[in-house]
Amino acid sequence: MRQAAVLDVGCHSVLLTVARREAGGGLRPVLTRKVRLGLGQALGADGRLRKPGVRSVEEAVTEALFADPHVPLPEVFAFATSVIRDAPNRGEIIDRVARTTGIRLQVLPGEEEARLAYVAARQWAGAAAGELLVLDIGGGTLETASGSGAVPRTVCSLPLGARRVTRELLPGGVAPSARHLAAARRHLRRSLAEVDGLPGAEPGADVVACSKTFAQLARLAAATASPRLRPRLRSRLTLGALQAVITLMAGTSPARRNELPGISSHRAEQALAGALVAEALMEACDADTVTICPWSTREGLLLEQLGAGVFTAGTRSGARAA
Repeated sequence: MRQAAVLDVGCHSVLLTVARREAGGGLRPVLTRKVRLGLGQALGADGRLRKPGVRSVEEAVTEALFADPHVPLPEVFAFATSVIRDAPNRGEIIDRVARTTGIRLQVLPGEEEARLAYVAARQWAGAAAGELLVLDIGGGTLETASGSGAVPRTVCSLPLGARRVTRELLPGGVAPSARHLAAARRHLRRSLAEVDGLPGAEPGADVVACSKTFAQLARLAAATASPRLRPRLRSRLTLGALQAVITLMAGTSPARRNELPGISSHRAEQALAGALVAEALMEACDADTVTICPWSTREGLLLEQLGAGVFTAGTRSGARAA
């Protein structure tokens, strides 16, 4: 049975996923292998990845690919997200990984990441979905895509990712005062208001959020909501629940945020910025509620490698995703 492999090199981890196509166009993971990274701490002020960070990428990619040499892999598509894509020394990083592993990392433009997230969300949403608006917040950039068919009508990528906003507006992941928090909110709202052609949530459209940022915020919102609302909030995030989460995180130090339900330790510092970006994006797109989708760029790549078409599944297949 045909399989596809994608190696996703991000700020926090290197993730190898091998999957096969299921009847109906879904994905069935065959192998997943994750190696933790901490590239946020290895970045210089100019975004350059310092030598320890370059070495850690090389070592993590090697471990992910060759941890078990007795397990054969199909041809691997390896790509790096914005932390490497935007680094001034990305050529050095890519060359070093290639010399060591034989794998050359690809860097996808933000618009291509948005397109692939749309492909994944469209397949996950199933045949019943019509107009779709896809929101994805990464570390360096945020992406949006919208459309009603297999190909998105619009794609957009903006330098407003959670890690970048933390560095620029909330150093250390802290809003030291209510005034500082309000200023950060105004900056993000103004930045999005100035974007020409940012897609909005059309009447009847499904709004889908495809990122760890949104998923962790939804888990925190569900855990802190009343028992009556928790089942609905686990798979959806409302603007009101998000704003309650922002208030909670603004009053919690980054060192303690990983104690909050759903917030992982390696994302705790950028969690507040991610929540502020999510709030501004939902407001700018007129989206009161988003549905959490477990698929994004990585799954879009797997689907395209496997030739899985969209509109072939009648129900969502996210529970089977890696």
